[in-house]
Amino acid sequence: MNTNLTFPGPSTTTPALKGMLSVSDALEKILKAVQPLAQSEAVETLNALNRVLAALVLAEIDVPPMHNSAMDGYAVRVADCSNGSARLPVTQRIPAGQVGMPLQPGTAARIFTGAMIPDGADAVVMQERCTAEGDQIVINHVPAPSENIRRRGEDIAAGTQILAGGTRLRAQELGLAASVGIARLNVTRRIRVAVFFTGDELAMPGEVAPDQLKPGAIYNSNRFVLRGLLENLGCEITDFGIVPDSLEATRATLRQAAEGYDCIVTSGGVSVGEEDHVKAAVEAEGTLNLWQIAMKPGKPLAFGKVGSALFFGLPGNPVSSFVTFLLFVRPALLRLQGVVNIVPRHYLMRADFDWPKADKRQEYLRVQVNAQAGLDLYPSQGSAVLSSAVWGDGLVENPGGQVIAQGNHVRFLPFAELM
Repeated sequence: MNTNLTFPGPSTTTPALKGMLSVSDALEKILKAVQPLAQSEAVETLNALNRVLAALVLAEIDVPPMHNSAMDGYAVRVADCSNGSARLPVTQRIPAGQVGMPLQPGTAARIFTGAMIPDGADAVVMQERCTAEGDQIVINHVPAPSENIRRRGEDIAAGTQILAGGTRLRAQELGLAASVGIARLNVTRRIRVAVFFTGDELAMPGEVAPDQLKPGAIYNSNRFVLRGLLENLGCEITDFGIVPDSLEATRATLRQAAEGYDCIVTSGGVSVGEEDHVKAAVEAEGTLNLWQIAMKPGKPLAFGKVGSALFFGLPGNPVSSFVTFLLFVRPALLRLQGVVNIVPRHYLMRADFDWPKADKRQEYLRVQVNAQAGLDLYPSQGSAVLSSAVWGDGLVENPGGQVIAQGNHVRFLPFAELM
C-alpha cells in the first residue's frame, strides 16, 4: 500500500479552474489588502483574554522574587547531612509568606512549598525522606546543593521581555503578565464588524416554531456560527439581521454597514443565481477584489472593500460558510489586530479512509481523530451538512486531483488551531 503522498500546489491554470484563484493565492491577495490597526487601548490584565498586545512587555521584577522551597520538607545545610542519617533539631517553622530566621549550623527548619529559604540553608529535603522524632528530625538522605530550591529569577529575570507585541493573549499569557505584577496591558482596540445574512428562505429560531416553518424555509444557522467565531476573535459585532433577496436592499445595508466599521461579513447571495445580489451590490457600492476560489466546499467567496471597510461575502451553505471563515476571514482579522503569527499548524496524519474520487479543486474534508491516532472521515461531506463540523476534530486539506487511500499520510488542520 502506498503511504506517501505528495502535496502539489493548487494550479490556477488548469482549464477546468479557469477564473478561480487557488486557496494560497487568494489568501495572499487578501492579506496584502489588510493593514493592522494603529489604535490601541489599555485594559485590565484580568479582562484581556483573546486581545492582541500592541507592544512588547518587559518584566520589572524577578520571578520568583526570592529563593523559595519547591517542596514541603526541611531546610538544611548540606554540610550537616553528609552521612545520610543526620539528626538535627528543628528550630523554626516557615510557612509561605513568612520570613524565617537565619539557619544556624547543625539545625533544620520546617518549611513549606513557596516559603522563602532562610539565610544559611542551601537545600530542602522533602518530608518523605525525613523521620520526625519529637523536636528533632532524622534526614534519611544526602541532599545535593540547591536541591528542591527554586532560585530567584530562574523563571524570569527583571528587565527581560516576557511577551512580544502582536501576541494574542491566552490564559497563560495573562498569568505570566500577572506574575510580574502587570495590572494593565496595552492592546489593539477591538475590531468593529458588521454582519448580515441574505435569503428570503431564512427564519430565526424562537421567532418561528418548527411546525410553523413555511415550505422551503430554513433556520439561519450561519448567524449563530459566524457570530460565535467573531466573538472568539474578540470583535465588536453589529448584526443587521436578515436582508431580503433584492439588489436594492443589499446595497442599502452595505452602505449602512460601511459606516464606522472595520469589516463587513455576509452570508449567502454570492453565487451566480438570479437571486444572488451580493456580488453586484459590492461592485456598485465598493470594489470586488476576488470572487470564486478553487476549493470545495466554499468556491463562491467574495472579497473587497466598501468604503474603508473590508468586505467578506461568504457562501450560504453552512459548511462552506464555516470553512471559508476559518481559512480566510480569521487570518485577515488576526492581521488587522496586529497578530504576528497567523499561520495555523498542520500535522501529517494517517488516513484511515479511502477518498477515491478527487475533485479538481482543493478539498477540505471533515475528519475525526480516532483511538488509533488515525483519521476517520465523516460519511457525508456535503456543504450543507453542518453536523460534520460538530462531529469532526478538523479538516484534511487535500490538493486538487489527489486521491486518498487508507494508510496514506495527509495534511490535518485541527479546529483547535482555528478557534
